[in-house]
Amino acid sequence: MASTTFRGVEGRQITISTGLFIDNEFVPAISGATLDVENPNTATHLATVSAAQKEDVDRAVESSEKAFTTWKKSDPSTRRALLNKLADLVERDGPELSSLEALEAGILYKDSLGLHVAQSVENLRYFAGWADKLDGASLTIPEGLAYTRREPIGVCAAIVPWNSLMILFWKLAPAIAAGNTLIIKTAELTPLWGQKVGALVKEAGFPPGVINILPGLGQVAGQALTEHPRVKKVSFTGSTSTGRRILQAAARTNLKKVSLELGGKGPSIVFDDADWDNALLWTTIGITASNGEICVAGSRIYVQDTIYEKFLVEFSKRSRDAIQGDPLLAETTKGAVASKAQLDKILSYVEKGKESGARLLHGGERLPGDGYFVANTAFADVGQHDAIMQEEIFGPFASISPFRTEQEVIAKANDSSYGLGSAVFTNNVSRAIRVSEALETGTVTVNCWGLVHANTPFGGLKESGFGRDMGFEALEDWTSTKAVKYNILN
Repeated sequence: MASTTFRGVEGRQITISTGLFIDNEFVPAISGATLDVENPNTATHLATVSAAQKEDVDRAVESSEKAFTTWKKSDPSTRRALLNKLADLVERDGPELSSLEALEAGILYKDSLGLHVAQSVENLRYFAGWADKLDGASLTIPEGLAYTRREPIGVCAAIVPWNSLMILFWKLAPAIAAGNTLIIKTAELTPLWGQKVGALVKEAGFPPGVINILPGLGQVAGQALTEHPRVKKVSFTGSTSTGRRILQAAARTNLKKVSLELGGKGPSIVFDDADWDNALLWTTIGITASNGEICVAGSRIYVQDTIYEKFLVEFSKRSRDAIQGDPLLAETTKGAVASKAQLDKILSYVEKGKESGARLLHGGERLPGDGYFVANTAFADVGQHDAIMQEEIFGPFASISPFRTEQEVIAKANDSSYGLGSAVFTNNVSRAIRVSEALETGTVTVNCWGLVHANTPFGGLKESGFGRDMGFEALEDWTSTKAVKYNILN
């Protein structure tokens, strides 16, 4: 199978296979279909990989079904050892994975290595520890006794987004620990790190077919997986509109189990008693990290009126400037956004912000250069029902508004179709608890933003989806519970 080579961090040579990863081998699409990958930092062609079609999805499903017959019976210690081995390999080759993220997604190498790779390793090791602890319960019934078993679902699919390789491992680790086989559809914008993961899966020693990885278009390979009658579960991270289509496909076909982590419009709430520098630090990180291309980005910032104007001045100072350039370089603080389409979307919302009458604090323009670079952008005095306050933009774009009272800001924060993450900044412990309990989001962080840990669940409410990645709760989405009942005869 063909391969391609890239120059990564510090000139490191990285070679990956370009085929579909099925049965532990890289193979071309049956039709020969391919997918071109662009470097958003230079707006130039980066690579060409095979693109899975419906018949390739059928081939992957057959492979996964065959593997499941023995994998579901594998000793938990085997699954634990293989996941830990894969964690070791991901850690070893972290520089290569992070280089690929920088090249195909514009993500800063240092951010990828420090967070995405680190979290991938942590999740693999965390769920490896769960492999032999998926116990049921012993129950008393009038006729005798009963017990429950947690069993794997079967052939599952994970459709992962372009903005973080760690999300692949959020799904892979619990799915495999639970005894499922898994078909991963990588994003068409960023399939390269998935190709590298396939090579590491084989090196780790997983049996053929336990993990298959398919690059391809969402409307082709992704749709084929969601509609496939022998795929028993789909886990998806991405847009709310695509999540709706996946639910519809599941309803039309085999009523497969579905978990969805969808869009977000996260509120960050700054009270006037908050630690000043800490609140400024985290609200800045919350909208500039990964260029704001994060579903849980703190893109709505509500600031108490007594410190509002002072906050605007300091926030603008800290967040407006960045060193754009090659994301592989240590001095770079801003890579490109992922695509021309994403750049155009962000700039269209700049126009909507201006048309609404909001005050442009800084940014709002494309930065010079060949790649898809956009300035960090912030609008103040944004109306609660303005498009830039209500709609997910997925870029370094903050919408800021004042509030007076605790009750008012809770109402504003919850006035959204999304419910993924939120942040509260206050030194009043009682207030922090009250507001956290009142916010309609799956995750609340207090005096920080966006912290992720393998042992804490992550997921949303409302149109941000349902189901959880990470934490024990994730295992509930990758298992089914069987009740066994004994009638004890006298």
